[in-house]
Amino acid sequence: MRVTFLGSGTSTGVPVVGCSCHVCTSADPRNKRLRQSVKIEMAGKYFLIDTSPDLRLQLLKFPIPRLDFVLFTHSHSDHIMGLDDIRPFNFRQREAIQAFANPMTAAAIRRAFSYIWSDSQIGGGKPQLDLIEIGGPFVHEGIAITPLPVEHGDWTILGFRIGNFAYITDTNGIPDATMRLLEGVEILALDGLRISPRHPTHFVIDEAVAAAKQINARETWLIHLTHEVDHAAVEATLPAGIRLAYDGLVLEL
Repeated sequence: MRVTFLGSGTSTGVPVVGCSCHVCTSADPRNKRLRQSVKIEMAGKYFLIDTSPDLRLQLLKFPIPRLDFVLFTHSHSDHIMGLDDIRPFNFRQREAIQAFANPMTAAAIRRAFSYIWSDSQIGGGKPQLDLIEIGGPFVHEGIAITPLPVEHGDWTILGFRIGNFAYITDTNGIPDATMRLLEGVEILALDGLRISPRHPTHFVIDEAVAAAKQINARETWLIHLTHEVDHAAVEATLPAGIRLAYDGLVLEL
């Protein structure tokens, strides 16, 4: 399995529009963060977790030859609003692309992109998507996928475990049942928004570190980072085995 971080930033991206702070003006490329998403190559298949608003730019920088399917964590705009940019894959593959989400997220996607399922705009004007609701572990294209229910404020959204890799974005609480699903994970990507103050829907870095220690993966990479996180300065404070992700980071399992 090969995992590429297409974006490592929070909903605003970094630099933030109109901001001149030291991170937004940094020359360190690790401080340039598109919105959070990953692509995964496994068993000859190529798939995405989420379709960020930066998806077109991300896939121009880090291309894939085809798109076999998409996993959606939840329906906030920074995780779904690049969905229209799957259309070039529809053109080339001449087929609908399957996508998987929990019922709440699927309903929100159908509202936000209602034109996909309407009788209007026949032709290339809309994505061809088969949206499938999931409620537990499943196998698709020979790949075993375990949804990981986590708390995001008062929502329950999904992370995903694929083999020994787990991806949990946008969370401020991991239930005990989900902790059990994480046993034996080797590489973990985990929400670690900023240093402080506390946030009502995201782990801040010390909370993410505490959760990472409990999960005890060999490597933990913190994601969904704001412009308050200077890569070099903050990474230097982290315990062994816990690091900051960055755009273009590739992990091999």
